[in-house]
Amino acid sequence: MTIPIVVVDAFTEQLFKGSPAAVCLLDRPRPPYWLQEVARQINLPETAFLLSEQNGYYLRWFTPIQEMELSGHATLASAHLLWERRLIPCDREARFFTRSGLLTAVQHGDLIQLDFPVEPPRTLTPTPDLERAVGVPIINAGKNRHDYLVEVTDERTVRDLKPDLVALGHLDCRGLIVTSRAESERYDYVSRYFAPQIGIPENPATGSAHCCLAPYWGKILWKSAMIGYQASGRGGIVRVELAGMRVKISGKAVTIQRSKLDHAPRIFSS
Repeated sequence: MTIPIVVVDAFTEQLFKGSPAAVCLLDRPRPPYWLQEVARQINLPETAFLLSEQNGYYLRWFTPIQEMELSGHATLASAHLLWERRLIPCDREARFFTRSGLLTAVQHGDLIQLDFPVEPPRTLTPTPDLERAVGVPIINAGKNRHDYLVEVTDERTVRDLKPDLVALGHLDCRGLIVTSRAESERYDYVSRYFAPQIGIPENPATGSAHCCLAPYWGKILWKSAMIGYQASGRGGIVRVELAGMRVKISGKAVTIQRSKLDHAPRIFSS
């Protein structure tokens, strides 16, 4: 018996851009150790596991080394797959039951809009360990329950940044968001995301980071709707809209690979 696995590039409309996520359609509940082994074998930034239930889908996310509390790009990829395979009607909301509660997605034209919790950063004074990990002057710093956020001087600094991943791996957080105002009028801010401690040296496009970036830049720019560009090597475009204690995170997605996982044991003989 086989299990479908689809690889989707999220927060992009171009192949080989955005952030890749594998989406695995389960036929029945599987133990966490099995899910982790599959994610390790696939070895993408995140693998999403979907299991159908009466009012939606159970959704779990794994990096190659651990389960996640929240993932934006793997949720976007999951919603894209459900509509692409017509497992739910295109005009119906996708509902996901996750470790972060109920998350939903809807389609607006060629955009997929996620409804996520706001995760604003608490302002803090950068520690020597944080400054050493970042390696460039920090303008502002903050932290939420997931990540550190640091603002640096300009977009070029964000793009050229080479943080100390070993030092970063010792910080008490999931990852590091580095951001600045955007130079281009097309975008409001730029960012990059590093999370070596959870098996992701750099995530090309990180939806959940914008749960922190949206309230941070919304307060500075006096805007509720913004466009962020994740300035990784692959790049990613993330649209955000603040709505009270929620943030609407929107982006595009494209399927790049379809395969099947043969999970039945085999015996080989010579």
